[in-house]
Amino acid sequence: MSTKEVIIVGGGLSGIMAARTLLENGIKDILIVEKSRSVGGRLATRRLEDGKADHGAQFFTVRSPELQRDVEAWLESGWVKKWFGAPYPRYTSVNGMNALSKKLAEALPTQLNTKVSSINDMRDGPLEVELDSGEKILCKHCIITAPVPQALTLLSEMEVSQLSHITFAPCFVGMFTFDGESRVPSPGHLDEQVPSGVERVVDHRKKGISSTVTISVYMTGEWSKKRFNLGDQEISAEIQKVAALYLDKDSTIIEAQLKRWRYAEAEEVMHTPYMEVGEGYRVVVCGDAFLRETDESGRTRFESAYLSGVSAGERIIEKLKGES
Repeated sequence: MSTKEVIIVGGGLSGIMAARTLLENGIKDILIVEKSRSVGGRLATRRLEDGKADHGAQFFTVRSPELQRDVEAWLESGWVKKWFGAPYPRYTSVNGMNALSKKLAEALPTQLNTKVSSINDMRDGPLEVELDSGEKILCKHCIITAPVPQALTLLSEMEVSQLSHITFAPCFVGMFTFDGESRVPSPGHLDEQVPSGVERVVDHRKKGISSTVTISVYMTGEWSKKRFNLGDQEISAEIQKVAALYLDKDSTIIEAQLKRWRYAEAEEVMHTPYMEVGEGYRVVVCGDAFLRETDESGRTRFESAYLSGVSAGERIIEKLKGES
């Protein structure tokens, strides 16, 4: 049975930023546990034929000084670029959004393809993080960055009723390869005058991350909710009808893929950057649904995930200093 000072459940942006905050402040005995084969969460990029398509977050905006400082460093390093928009520019990763998450997580101790089944509070002892494999890892503190409904299943033995009202809307994303041009105008992003049920349409070659024409079609939460129990083939066929509207006259669709996001955007948010639960409040729950009190947007996004992770990391540092 191994031990760590801090375990971080989830390798999305919040988990990455919590870990970076801990490391930058000298807390090195940490581990990110991620169930997927890559870090990033909804900073997700997929290959289609010879092209690429982002199918989670497409871009991010900046309103906080903390993120602005980091973005300036990312721009200087060539990791991100300004894509479009004013007065708040839309920034995007130059190689797909998942590439940015991998850059940010390069120096972080991470265990991929590992699913946590429960987190148990031993009261007078350490926290016990149990994996699906049966392995148990002990730790002083734990940060959970998974979407709240998933986090609640890990904390079934703790009092977490204050989080039970947070629900998420799903999102279906269709990804398509065209053998010719698309009718999506430059810079490759549409979220106005789109068909009913569509949130946005993106051409990733015009975005600058794909060598071929790949299109992502995002459906709204309401549209996705109504069809959540349908099969992938039926859903993909419906979304492909939308994609076909953006075919240039000599183009055809040569590949189609579908992504189901069960927890795409919080319908209710917490107006605090994290929540402490468990005996001695040694478990910190955070993520994009946890907004700082000064956040006026009222919705989940890249920046809310970033700030929540930083705040959770800072809170753990404060607690560890108080224990020493």
